[in-house]
Amino acid sequence: MLGPRATRSETVGPPGAVGAPSTVGDATAAVDAFLASYLDDRLQEARQMDAVFAEEVAGRVAAFVLRGGKRLRTAFVWCGWLAAGRGGDPGTPVRIGAALELLQACALVHDDVMDGSPVRRGAPAVHADFARAHREAGLRGSAASYSATAAVLAGDLALAWADDLLTETALAAPHGDRLHREWRAMRSEMVAGQYLDLRAQATGSSDGDEARTIATLKSALYTVERPLALGAVSAAADARATDALRSAGRCAGLAFQLRDDLLGAFGDPALTGKPAGEDLSGRKLTYLLAVAVRRATETGDMEGLAVLGPDQADHTEEGVDRMRAALEATGARAVVEDEIAALAASSVRHFAAGAADASARREFASLVERAVGAAPAPDREGA
Repeated sequence: MLGPRATRSETVGPPGAVGAPSTVGDATAAVDAFLASYLDDRLQEARQMDAVFAEEVAGRVAAFVLRGGKRLRTAFVWCGWLAAGRGGDPGTPVRIGAALELLQACALVHDDVMDGSPVRRGAPAVHADFARAHREAGLRGSAASYSATAAVLAGDLALAWADDLLTETALAAPHGDRLHREWRAMRSEMVAGQYLDLRAQATGSSDGDEARTIATLKSALYTVERPLALGAVSAAADARATDALRSAGRCAGLAFQLRDDLLGAFGDPALTGKPAGEDLSGRKLTYLLAVAVRRATETGDMEGLAVLGPDQADHTEEGVDRMRAALEATGARAVVEDEIAALAASSVRHFAAGAADASARREFASLVERAVGAAPAPDREGA
């Protein structure tokens, strides 16, 4: 019988609790099931505080998290746990994956506010939904100001829930101090990357090294490297194995961000679930843009520089189309494609160096291919 303070999410384990998830799909399903229960508990708590808060803020956060996404961070946590030998409680990587999905929700909600993006995961972004509700209810004041502020609060709530879950998990884990150190570093890295991204846009930077630093801090570390390390730590991995996974994650994470940059410029919104061209219309510093500017400078392509430079003022659809054409004409798109393939291959080699078994190597290689859209070179030993 549960004690009076126990909730369902505190007792739930992964489906089939007799063993660990056996595939990436099983791991994702386990995290989704845990999230559904965990968020139901949080919503019950919110209703006890205030019905309006529960419906309009907590409810929106829960719905956004459960709407899905790629669940890549969940999958990489599981791969890190596999690579480290599957030790300890298999529920620990499930809970870590769930905490990462909540952290991702915070990042996306805030990112959409900062970028003014109206769509996320094929539906109105959280701030856009708040604006709709403001208008339909005939509330006073600016719908734009209200919706941005409310969405910031919603993102903050997702972060609080993520921190609570990770802390509870770490306190119950044998290596909880190491889990918490990884988590703490990851949160600061995310903020640093987001700020540097904002600052580079404001300065009009075209620097390639700066673009890679932003891509690493803003995305690569918390998408792949830290999740792999968190999974490995939950299985008591030693320093050598964890370092190999960090190297694998850094390469795969950077490849993931470079692919995201390409999709942001050339992707189909029906497939990506978000508008195309926003990075271009806002002239965000991406590695793709930096490569194009460098190559245009080297070849004396003044037309390309005029279209891609910081003084480019045409933010219309036609202006974005001209920027896309320049990215193609300078060869930047092809260069980035080659870089993605090279990083994916390096990632798989680093992963194998950590002594992961053949099944773990196959799972990781398949996951990297799904994440970055490029098949790594075969791992002959684990083929």
